[in-house]
Amino acid sequence: MANRTQLRSNRWRKRVGVAAIAALPVGFITIFFLYPVASILWRGMVPDGSFDPAPLKRVLTQPELRRIAWFTLWQAAASTLATLVVAMPGAYVLSHYKFRGRSLLRAAVTIPLILPTVVVGIAFLALAGPGGSLGVDLKGSIWLILLAHVFYNYAVVIRTVGGLWGHLDPRIEQAARVLGAGRIQAFRQVTLPLLRPAIGAAASIVFLFSFTSFGVVLLLGGAGRETLEVEIFRQTAQLLNLPVAASLAIVQLAGVFVVLTIYSRYQERRTVELNLRPSSEVERKPSTPGEKRLVLANVVFMAALLFVPLGVLVKRSLTTSDGIGLAHYRALNNPGSNSILAVSPTEALTNSLKFALIAALLALLIGGLAASLVGYGRSRATQWFDSLLMLPLGTSAVTVGFGFLISLDRGILDLRSKEIIIPLAHTLVALPFVIRVMVPIIRSIDPRLREAAATLGAGPVRVWREIDLPIVAKAGLVGAGFAAAVSLGEFGATTFIVRPNVATLPVTIFRLLSRPGAANFGMAMAMSVVLMAVTGLIMLFVEHFRAGDVGSF
Repeated sequence: MANRTQLRSNRWRKRVGVAAIAALPVGFITIFFLYPVASILWRGMVPDGSFDPAPLKRVLTQPELRRIAWFTLWQAAASTLATLVVAMPGAYVLSHYKFRGRSLLRAAVTIPLILPTVVVGIAFLALAGPGGSLGVDLKGSIWLILLAHVFYNYAVVIRTVGGLWGHLDPRIEQAARVLGAGRIQAFRQVTLPLLRPAIGAAASIVFLFSFTSFGVVLLLGGAGRETLEVEIFRQTAQLLNLPVAASLAIVQLAGVFVVLTIYSRYQERRTVELNLRPSSEVERKPSTPGEKRLVLANVVFMAALLFVPLGVLVKRSLTTSDGIGLAHYRALNNPGSNSILAVSPTEALTNSLKFALIAALLALLIGGLAASLVGYGRSRATQWFDSLLMLPLGTSAVTVGFGFLISLDRGILDLRSKEIIIPLAHTLVALPFVIRVMVPIIRSIDPRLREAAATLGAGPVRVWREIDLPIVAKAGLVGAGFAAAVSLGEFGATTFIVRPNVATLPVTIFRLLSRPGAANFGMAMAMSVVLMAVTGLIMLFVEHFRAGDVGSF
């Protein structure tokens, strides 16, 4: 009887503990995602107090809207596949070989991920648009969209897959080679199955980014190349057709939820226990001619893919009416009588850094708790919870922004006039990054390590501190860096909730780009270069940051 009572007591404590950990992530998602999205969908689908299914029927039956939905789906799938194929060699090189400038290169590849999509679109138009540097006009072509998406999402694969690949025990593949397996066979049968959870995590993020692509498709796609995100914006901001926009948002949410549910189940089946090794045991200097050629080829490819578009931005920022000079940068400190800017570019940079810090801390706290539940849990409930937490990443930024405006306006949730609404929106967007980076690492921890520590008398808290924390801390640090980077470049939702006197860098850049004139365009390019530089410094700091032994294996 005493044993049964103790067993019930332990189960009760476990349930209470799980509920306590889940309270903050669930509360945050409910208040700042489900409630705002439900509010705008309600106003769109129940405009007069009664449900009107006509807009939803129109979305499902009208050929033009069905074409947009199909294009959104297949271009996202093609972008995901292309990004994985292009980025996997780079993930291997950066996680396995030491060479001069590697840390700088690893930080630099993250910069495109946080650039405002409007700036990325303009950079690729300058490369392959009308009168572009390549001499080929690809505007309106799917190839230019795919290239821009690969450029934009390259860092996701590098960070997510490379983060795990750099800690796989190299002796496992070496043993397969000794037993007669070739290099390709050893990778396909030994290494690839171990990498599948991380590859699935990276693929889910890339797919969602491409599925909800806005600025890139808006500028590069043209007629016949609209995504659901672009159409939601057009129906809302240009046509003021909220019911149709709400119906498109429902279709988008449903598609994202289905994809994420499939991914969550895939990850559950493919997860394996790993004996992770310190990165120092995996990394080595390239020694053979083949290894040196591999490293050189990948570095050259990264430079061509990532730095040519960024070089276009730098060149444009230095091009003035008098030739090459710093006039556009000097104008950032003294914009003169430019009535577009309610705040100076320097103030916008300060605002962006402040919001990025707050968003990174919030995303790490909330995402760390959520990743613990998803990573340690193996039930169907955790799969649903995981899918729920990923929904913000696949939701229209326009929907989220309007949802914040119409729902967070009363009582204790009256936040529309407060600055905190901006980092809260950024946290919502960045949260999936922290979770997707941390979950594969948590699930790869061998439970026998915890069992051995418990057998030696360590309590649950000490087991977590001594076994789990040193392993997941680096993943958490990378996730926080991603959150800060995403916050710096977030544009869609911020456009609708930012106040004129509290602008961020992306919003200020867009305001300049929306006005004609070489001076405004040059200042926008100069601010884009500043945004790239700040993000590069943040990611370089994260790359080298350690607090004692925390964050290293």
